[in-house]
Amino acid sequence: MPEAFGVVGGGLMGSGIAEIAARSGCDVVVVEVDERACAAARRNISRSLGRAVDAGKLTRADRDATLDRVRVTCAWEDLADRDIVVEAIVEDEELKRTVFRRLDEILLDDRCVLASNTSSIPISRLAAATGRPGRVIGMHFFNPAPVLPLVELIPSLLTSPETVKRAQRFASDRLGKHTVLAADRAGFVVNALLIPYLLAAIRMMESGHASAADIDQAMVAGCAHPMGPLALVDLIGLDTTAAVADSMYAEYKEPLYAPPPLLLRMVESGLLGRKTGRGFYPYS
Repeated sequence: MPEAFGVVGGGLMGSGIAEIAARSGCDVVVVEVDERACAAARRNISRSLGRAVDAGKLTRADRDATLDRVRVTCAWEDLADRDIVVEAIVEDEELKRTVFRRLDEILLDDRCVLASNTSSIPISRLAAATGRPGRVIGMHFFNPAPVLPLVELIPSLLTSPETVKRAQRFASDRLGKHTVLAADRAGFVVNALLIPYLLAAIRMMESGHASAADIDQAMVAGCAHPMGPLALVDLIGLDTTAAVADSMYAEYKEPLYAPPPLLLRMVESGLLGRKTGRGFYPYS
């Protein structure tokens, strides 16, 4: 029997996580807020699978079988029988806590693993919204989830060893991902290193030290990075970058984690990067 897998949130990250689970043979349910969001999630998954077919990484028959394993719905009750559920909504602690409270009420199996794809919010705060904190863990995928091989696993102080083993086995054996264990501290491993670097690049541009294009070209040509920091912020989303920086600054009170004023003004102006067509660069 395929593993019963659920995702809350069908945006770029949620649809990507749903896709890789379905490609691994899981029976997948994605929950979204309304029919418009459901349709967008279906399009995200279909387009991504289409690109895999065009690249010769997937046959049309495999694409069709993968799509058949995915249901996108507005009905939370469709998650009741899941073995693992990953929350993949926006990086907002209160909204995530609301999701975890609702999942705690709906899920029938007390052994169900409740995971969050949060980039930075401490898992213990999300687990506290449930009556089963031992079953809550962070499973942080990276964008684009069908391509990047890493998943950070973040147990809280109350996460049971069994939950860690199940999450690790699912991510590595079922999904074929590389896993690393991280302490329950804002930013975990990757963002604790990455975010200060990205914010430093924004401050450099903001101060007039160099242009966005020159900063990015310097890091690509001089450090062999596949993408410059400002292009990466556009890919991640300026709003997500700012939210992660806020979480890390609240945790550590270190100035290097504080979002620069330019980043905040761009977020307030709706210049969020690729998803809105404009960030540090314009996109068609």
